[in-house]
Formats: sequence, C-alpha cells, structure tokens
Amino acid sequence: MVTIEIDGVSMQTRKGAMIIHAADDANIYIPRFCYHKKLPIAANCRMCLVEVEKVPKPLPACATPVAEGMKIFTRSEFAKKAQKGVMEFLLINHPLDCPICDQGGECELQDIAMGYGGSASRFAENKRVVADKNIGPLIATEMTRCIHCTRCIRTLELVNGESELGAMNRGNRTTIGTYIESSVDSEMSGNVIDVCPVGALTSKPSRFSARAWEMRAHSSIAAHDCVGSNVNVHTYNKKAVRTVPAENEAINEVWLSDRDRYAYEGLNSDERLTTPMIKVGNEWQETDWNTALDEVVAGLRDQGDAIGCLVSPNATTEEAFLAQRLLRGLGSQNIDHRIGQQDFSDDGNTPLVQGLGCGLDGLESVNAALLIGSNIRHDQPIVSHRLRKAVANGGQLMLLNHVDYDMNYPVSEKIIVSPSEMATELAAIVKAMLEITSESAPEGLAALIDSVGVTDAHRAIADHLKVAESASILIGMQAMAMPNLSTLRALAALLARLADASFGYLPRGANSSGASLAGALPYTDAGGQSAYSGLNAAQMMDEKLSAYVLLNIEPERDCINPAQARHALGNANFVVCMTPFVSDAMRDYANVLLPTAPSTETSGTFVNASGRWQRFAAACAPLGETRPAWKVLRVLGNLFDLSGFEYLSSEEVRAEVERETNTVSMDNQIDWQCPASLGRTDGLVRIGDMPIYGTDNVVRRAASLQNTVHTASESAAMNTATAGQLGVSDASRIVLSQADDEVSVEWVIDESVPNNCVMLAASTAASSQLGVPYHAVTITKD
Repeated sequence: MVTIEIDGVSMQTRKGAMIIHAADDANIYIPRFCYHKKLPIAANCRMCLVEVEKVPKPLPACATPVAEGMKIFTRSEFAKKAQKGVMEFLLINHPLDCPICDQGGECELQDIAMGYGGSASRFAENKRVVADKNIGPLIATEMTRCIHCTRCIRTLELVNGESELGAMNRGNRTTIGTYIESSVDSEMSGNVIDVCPVGALTSKPSRFSARAWEMRAHSSIAAHDCVGSNVNVHTYNKKAVRTVPAENEAINEVWLSDRDRYAYEGLNSDERLTTPMIKVGNEWQETDWNTALDEVVAGLRDQGDAIGCLVSPNATTEEAFLAQRLLRGLGSQNIDHRIGQQDFSDDGNTPLVQGLGCGLDGLESVNAALLIGSNIRHDQPIVSHRLRKAVANGGQLMLLNHVDYDMNYPVSEKIIVSPSEMATELAAIVKAMLEITSESAPEGLAALIDSVGVTDAHRAIADHLKVAESASILIGMQAMAMPNLSTLRALAALLARLADASFGYLPRGANSSGASLAGALPYTDAGGQSAYSGLNAAQMMDEKLSAYVLLNIEPERDCINPAQARHALGNANFVVCMTPFVSDAMRDYANVLLPTAPSTETSGTFVNASGRWQRFAAACAPLGETRPAWKVLRVLGNLFDLSGFEYLSSEEVRAEVERETNTVSMDNQIDWQCPASLGRTDGLVRIGDMPIYGTDNVVRRAASLQNTVHTASESAAMNTATAGQLGVSDASRIVLSQADDEVSVEWVIDESVPNNCVMLAASTAASSQLGVPYHAVTITKD
C-alpha cells in the first residue's frame, strides 16, 4: 500500500493503482469518457486530466499510477482549465441533436458538458459529418456523435473476443466502424450500447420509443438461460420497451447477452394470448376466467394418473411447486420440466439439482476446464465470457464436442466426433486419467473400456485436469439432450473425482434448478422428500395419456420429440395450455387456452445454475386478461377442494418451498453405476442442437433477434466427405427420414459437422416434423 493525497484528503491505496482508481475508492469524482472500470485503459479522451504536484503538465488520471507521497489536485484551476479545454475540443464536431437523440437524459457527454463545457463555442468552421453504416438489426449508429473514446472497440475485444469494430484513419478523419462492409454479429454485441458515453451507438429495436426520463426501471432477472443475469426492464405506457444489465459481480458483472437484452420484443407479439379461450366443437371462443376454469376442472376431474403435466424450465419456482402439488393432489405423479431430455435411465441416482458445481465468478479462476457437448457461446454467453477470462489468465479450456463450434478464445485440446462416439471418447479420457493416477477402475469399468484406444489428445486432457489447482468438468446443454446422457454423466462424474475437479451441468432454461427443487419431477417431490414412480417427459408422450396440462411450453418447438408430442396431444381427450402465446399447432390440439403471464408480468423466483435464489417482481401489468400462472394454479387447487392452496402471494409460496428444500445439497457427485455399454450408433446421425434464438417462446418471437445471422437455419448441414458418401453433392434439396417421419429441406456444406452426421437445428419448422435428435436418420435426394 502507498499513502497519497487527493484534494487534501490523505488515503492509502494499492501500489500500482491508477489515480482514477484511488479517487473512485474515495468517492472523489474525476470526469472521464474513455475510462471504464471493466475495460483496458486507453487514455485517449484526456477528460480525466489532473494536476500532480511537481509535474509541469496535467496527467491523465486513468493512466497515471500512484506513488508514495503523491499529491493530486482534481479541482485546482490548473486541472479545471485542462478539463475544460478537452471538453471544448470534444464538442467541436458533436452535433446539437440532443432533442432527437435516444441517449438524451442519460448521456455522459451532456452531464459532463454541464460542469465543464463553455457557454458558447469558439469553433466557426464546418463540423465533421460521418456517414452511418448498417451494422445489423440490433445496434443503431449515429457516428457523427462519436467522440472516439474507443469503449466499443475494447468491449468487443474484451467481452466478445472479436475485433468487429475498429478505428480507421487518423486525426480529424478518424472513424469508428467495421473494417469491411459487415454487421456486428457477436452474441453479446449489445454491450457496446451500454458503454457508449454518447448517442453514437443505441438500441435499434427501442429507437425513438421513449425518452429516458419517461421510462420506469424495474429490477428483474433474465429468463432465457441458467445464468440468471440481473437486468433492469424499462417500461413505457405499461409495456416493456428496453432491457439493460443491472450490475451483479457474482453473476453477469455489468454485461448482458443479446438474447437477454432484446427478447422483450417477443412480449408484444401478435401471438400474445390475452383472453381465456375454449374450444366448442372445432371452433375457438373467447370466454371469461370462471367458465374457462370450470372447463379445466371438468376435463381433469377423476382422470387420476391419466394426467400428464409438462412444465417449462423457464417457469418460476412458485409455479413449478404449485403445478406438482396440483397434479399430485389429483392423483398423478406424471410431472416433469425436463422437456429437452431423452435419457432418464439413471433417474434416482442423479442429484436433485443438477447445477454448475461452483459459483459463476469462480469459473474465471479455474486452471483447466473440460466442456462436454456444449455450444457455450450460444447456450450461455455469460458463462462463455467467464471461461474466456480464465483462458486469458492462463487457464486451459478443452472440448469434447459433436460440432466444431467457433470459439472466440484459444482451446488447448478439442475432440470433435459424432454424438454416438462421445461416450467412447470420454471413456478414453477416463482411461488416460486412470493411467496417470494409477488408481483402480471401479466395478465394471475395466471391462467396459478394455478395447477403448487412448490417444495423445486424451492424455493431454487428462493431464491438464490432473495438474490443475482448480479444474472444472461441465456437461453442456446439448449433451443433456443426448440419448447417452446417463453414460456421459457417470463417466464425467468419475473423471471429476479422479482429477479432484468440480463437476457440474449447464442446463437448459432459466429455472431448471428451481423446478427440480420445487418437485416438478416424476420421481420425487419438493426437496426430494418422497419417492414416486411417475412418468417422465418422454414417457408421457409415449404412453399417450388422456389429459395433459402444459405450463408455458410449445411442445412442437420445445419438446425433444416434437413429432411424438404433436401426435400424443392430438389424440388426447383433454389438453389445457397455460401460456402467454398461442400458436396454430396449439389451436389444433388444445381444448382450453389460459393466458398466463411471462416473467416480466409476474412475481416469482429463479434459481440459477450456481444455486442462487433470485426474486423478482412484475415489471408491468399483465396484458389484457392475462393472469400470473401461480394464481391460476392456486385457484385450480381451490376449485378441486385440495388442501395446501391457501396462498395470498407468491412470497408465501416461495417461503414454503424454502422450508421444504433447506436441507438440499448442491453436490453433483453420484454413486458409481457402470454403464451397460458406450452406446455407439452405426450409420448417419442427426445432430439437433437448440439454437441460440430458439430456446423459448418469448425469444422465438423477438423479431430483431430472428433477423440476425444467428437465426436457426431451416437448412440441413453436413461436411463434404459425408455428402460425397451419400451421393447428394449434386442435389439442392434432400429428404431426411426418421422412423415414420420425414421432411424435405435445402442443405449446405459445413465442415464443422463431423463425419457421418447431418445437422438440423431443433426448434425449427423443419425439425418439428421429425423425432428425437442424435439418432439415426436416412437421407435421399428430393
């Protein structure tokens, strides 16, 4: 520590810290534009010039390290003259368009100009004008306003790992833009809007929708992945018009993924369901809530275990808890939120909550990490950012994947194989680890891996994990949808134990952990207190039950087997959908449609992958006759005369869930059960990963996100070698056949797809015509 003095205040600060750090710690304000606490120092705006004793010229506070005995003056006439001089230069070319600028009212340039700007400009020449470029559907540009602070450039390099924007030319001709005529396509590109101190970069979807002082900010939690990013939802005229990050160092720091930032557009979709509806004959009729609920009671009464309930992994903990209590009160254990999973063979030997295994902030300090079956940049962008920081600090990232996805940071080792070969490759890494540790293989494993070959890549991964002081092994969202999940889980858990590494999951949805805790599972209730033998999500569709309750899902897009889901629901006697949206498919199979609120219009709790409980309140009033789902479930419980439905608020529901789950451990380790086989499938395998903007019903309706380059393609993809083997290289369209289902699609060459595989994204119109992904398919020319 060193002792310094700022404006007459003596203080101690860290040796090597910059003056601006010490001033901020002491709540002494120094104006700045280019400096941002999360970005590398650039020192190019010079707005933070200060006077330092015995130094003849002003120094930039952001780039001047403190020294023992240093005396700094931020308010002296010398310092203020320098700061005002810089302000005058910055305003020379800045346009006077504050009345039409979206940044007006929250603009750093406006604020600082009030304190350091002159009353009139001495500049009488023509102002510089910069032609704007279209850099995509998410970010609007007005680059004449740019003051060249380079925050946007540094943000894209630091957070996104890509130099999509840069400074070109010199002096007065300097411009910020893309190096070539292209859009800014990063999955976290919207963060440049937050760091821009002026109105040069603003949100295109919310442009001109409201002034900053007209909007109300509401603290909330992002509802589109397992991170639980903290956000502020801005509303105007009772509608969400913007989402921005709220600072939380332990979760999302100050950043936000584009999915969480722009998904709010889907809330105002034309497909919003705002009035209860019932089907009379084959015609849909709007009705009141009492009539609709009476229809539900009549349709579900006396059905017992013939009822199945599918709960969205984005449903709140309170909704999941009341849904399972309602189903069990009606005599059914058939409830599940794992709608994207197909392998349930190890149910009962898995932890109740399949979480991250460590804190999100802890990921950036790991020395080695192995990702299994994950498109981490798209599945959980904030987690990817944390891992990128770990790599920047010298950590080793390794991949066992089924697609060679583009990573924006170095990967030490990667093994890319067909999904059917992933268990074999993971077994080889385990075998290499056993060689390194000289430990005995657990029961049954030696025979299972006897014929498995070990390569240098397997040994390198095992070695990195073993020598690391802190290591993590994570099963990704895509691997959790594979038919050999139980095998991957058993081997990964064993590998973590041998390597003394943390073991965790990156599950689908915002509240998979909360739904599990709340008991939305067929084999146990809230807190795992009792054992049951209900049907899991896949079995419910296979058994073709007589009644279904769907909570905030669209089975034709959300379920792992959309073709089977459509068939089962179409043959059911009664289907009730509690949903914010209505689709054409839903109108076909449903009998009652109940408009329930999305997360922005209800209160509740999400539990993120690291086990953190996060409460939120409604940001805006429910649209039309929409009601919070927890209230609908509570009223249904009352109508069925069930006990335990006396709640008056979501806080009361949460309190009961907490009481029933306060002894649940977040430990992911499992008892060893040797897999029967490594489950290799011969022939062509269809990869069906969930795309970044297809994860849930709100995101799928966010128009701007669907206009980006990351929109899920309706085309199939395979590599050149596979296309040649199948003899379809000269065909523009192919037919994918799987069991009794088939679909005709265009196809493209994609060398990131491994041999003997064809990729067709999940949650698309094309894939909804087929069965489960990661299974054998056949291809013919169309």
